[in-house]
Amino acid sequence: LSNESKILIAGQAPGLKVHQSGITFDDASGDRLRQWLGVDKTEFYDDKKFAILPMGFCYPGKGKSGDLPPRAECAITWRSKLLAELKNIELTIVIGQYAHAYHLPNASKKLTENVKNWQEFWPKVIPLPHPSPRNNIWLKRNAWFEDELLPPLKKQVQKVLSN
Repeated sequence: LSNESKILIAGQAPGLKVHQSGITFDDASGDRLRQWLGVDKTEFYDDKKFAILPMGFCYPGKGKSGDLPPRAECAITWRSKLLAELKNIELTIVIGQYAHAYHLPNASKKLTENVKNWQEFWPKVIPLPHPSPRNNIWLKRNAWFEDELLPPLKKQVQKVLSN
């Protein structure tokens, strides 16, 4: 994290691969997220451009249908303190239901509804589904996402980064 960061990526928690590598979004989810944002790895990992702050800092373990939720004590203990240090954030990208619940407290409890209503939060905050390959079914069911949301998102990311 840098207090110069312009875009906040508010994610979930690292998966096992990322937990082991120690590099955030160093997996298929990260590849898809960078594609959605229209940035390469060099831009994405430049902390003057992006601050990456997950809801949980460690791999929470395996559940019945994917990973367990982020451990709550991470957000309770560190989130507000770290967010307070990010004074230059112009755009917050909120990824997944746990990040939605924290960053969009007055929004729907349903991820799809928040993503469909992305213009309500625009241009400072944008709710996204998790870019995990596990969400391929969601992406197929919500084909509008790539056509309606991603082009303006990419433009907004470039606008913020060029300021």
